[in-house]
Amino acid sequence: MTSSTVPDSLSPTPILPAHIDETVQAIARLHIDHRRGSTGLQRTVERLTRFFSRPRAAGLLAAGVALWIAVNLGLTAAGGRAFDPAPFNALQSVASIGALFMTVFILVTQRREDELSELREQLTLELAMLSEHKTAKLIELVEELRRDMPNVRDRADPEAASLSQPADPEAVLEVLKENQLDARGEETATAAAVLT
Repeated sequence: MTSSTVPDSLSPTPILPAHIDETVQAIARLHIDHRRGSTGLQRTVERLTRFFSRPRAAGLLAAGVALWIAVNLGLTAAGGRAFDPAPFNALQSVASIGALFMTVFILVTQRREDELSELREQLTLELAMLSEHKTAKLIELVEELRRDMPNVRDRADPEAASLSQPADPEAVLEVLKENQLDARGEETATAAAVLT
C-alpha cells in the first residue's frame, strides 16, 4: 500500500496544534519573503560572506599567501625576476583591498539580517500584545464565572480586576518614551558630574 492510499485512521496525527503550526508557517513565510526581496547582488554578497566566514576559507587564504610568497622567493632564488619581490607590496595591497571588500560585505549582510530581525521583533511584539489581550480576557471571564457561581464565595480581588483590563499600547509606548528620556537625562547628569 502506498503512502497516498493510507486511510486517514492510519495517517500520523499532527505533531503541533493548528495555531502553533500557523505561527511557524507565518515565520517561515517571513523568512521566504525576506529572501525573495533581496537583489542578485545582495545574494552574491551574502554567499561570499558565508564562504569567507568558514574555517576552510581561512585555510585557503593562508595557503594562497604561502604560495604567493613561495613562488616569489623561488623565482628570486632561481635567479629569475619575481613578480612581487620581498617585502611583497602587491600582496599587501591585495590583502588590504580584500579586507576592505570583506568589511563592506559583512556590513551589507548585517544590514539585511537587521531588517529580518526587526521584522521578527515586530511579529514577536504583535504576538505578545495579542497574548496579553487574551490573558486579560481569560481573567475577566474567570472572575465573572467566580461571581456567578453560587457555591464559590464572592470576594473583591483588586489584582484580578486590574489584570483583567488589557493594556493600552499607546499608553505603554508613552511610558517607555518617558523612561528613556529620564534615563538619558540621568546619564547626561552623571557624565556632567564626572567631568566637573
